[in-house]
Amino acid sequence: MSLPPAPSDKNSPTGFWPHGWWKIMELRIGILPLPVYLLLLFIVAWFAMQPGKFPTEICMMMTVLAIGGFTCGELGKRIPILHHFGAAAIFATFIPSFLAFKKILPDTLITAITDFTKGTNFLYLFIAAVIVGSILGMDRTVLIRGFVKIFIPMAVGSVLAAAVGVGVGSMLGLGAKHTFFYLVVPVMAGGVGEGALPLSTGYADVLHLKQGDVFAQVLPPVMFGSLTAILISGALNFVGKRYPHLTGNGRLQPAEHDDLDLKKDEIAAHMDVTHVAAAGSLALAFYLLGLFVAAFGAKFGKVWPAALTMLALAVVAKLANAVSPKLQQGAHVVYKFFASAVTYPLLFAIGVAMTPWDKLVAAFAPANLVTIVAEVATMVLTGFVVGKWVKLYPIEAAIVNSCRCGQGGTGDVAILTASNRMQLMPFAQIATRIGGLVTVWTAINALAYFGA
Repeated sequence: MSLPPAPSDKNSPTGFWPHGWWKIMELRIGILPLPVYLLLLFIVAWFAMQPGKFPTEICMMMTVLAIGGFTCGELGKRIPILHHFGAAAIFATFIPSFLAFKKILPDTLITAITDFTKGTNFLYLFIAAVIVGSILGMDRTVLIRGFVKIFIPMAVGSVLAAAVGVGVGSMLGLGAKHTFFYLVVPVMAGGVGEGALPLSTGYADVLHLKQGDVFAQVLPPVMFGSLTAILISGALNFVGKRYPHLTGNGRLQPAEHDDLDLKKDEIAAHMDVTHVAAAGSLALAFYLLGLFVAAFGAKFGKVWPAALTMLALAVVAKLANAVSPKLQQGAHVVYKFFASAVTYPLLFAIGVAMTPWDKLVAAFAPANLVTIVAEVATMVLTGFVVGKWVKLYPIEAAIVNSCRCGQGGTGDVAILTASNRMQLMPFAQIATRIGGLVTVWTAINALAYFGA
């Protein structure tokens, strides 16, 4: 006698609900589940088409940046060949810049993104989370050795890159002085806010020119130098995959490991969400103390960027064992969250609010282009060779050196995203901030001494 058929199970893996739906929910654009992405895209598009002011509450703005950033990032990841060279980071930054310049994005949306990005300055929230999280996860001994060693390829690279840049510019008829002061120096000045702006102010004071006119000259090399560094760093990531012995996959030197790796299971068993929240507050405290030091120093005419103070505090806290293992692990979780969930939305915001497309295109004069590429390539190659000589991983040393040519903090984010080396943010900040300050100070004093 045959048995009766078993009753159908609507929840079986062969049915659409819920298992088929779950599979669709696991399809993602960036970190956004596909159905959620489509729903949010519809809502944002509807609000963007309405007359009047675009809503600027934080939930709406984070949604806008997430949709824009992850869409551009996913496009870059799917471009054949180019995805090996950091196309995702480039697309997430420069596509929105182009869309804003051409007014393809609605004006109300551009205004909302710009006001939110500049008003909240959440770039530095990102940098605080990444710097503090990555430093607290490093080996203490290796950390201090890394900071000492990285200055060698950085200093040698700066000198050689300047020499090569001036030589190439001179051969192309740009003139040695013009090449040095208006092409070579801006590329290594540390970005816009802490590089091009003080540089143009100093040049204008020395030469008795309008600061705005000088700024328009030094800004394009900053933009194109950063783009070149992003492309080269993406290529280095590809090289590292082909030749694993040349890279530490984010670790600066051989034998380096995370302190937390040795006791990760023990820490995780006793850690809860409050440790993650507490670690986040620690990162904020370090950054706000940096702001205090910067504001206090400004009263006496001293310039010390808040990010550098935060970096120094994190290093001291790590070396002094001032932070408990649970908080260190919490900081590492904060770092991983920001690196995976916030990077592309941040790049999209930077593209719309802080990357003028017309200034970037202005740098594409052939002689300027060749000179800047030669300068950045020399900087990177020197980092590779000298880094290997001082027993750093050559690819990591080259990537840190490339940050000397980045667009400040925004350039560091894009370069390290393109190279998939966000752990190097503390060293990138050293290259950008300290290297930029030295470059700007040297250039202004040289201009005052030698003349234009």
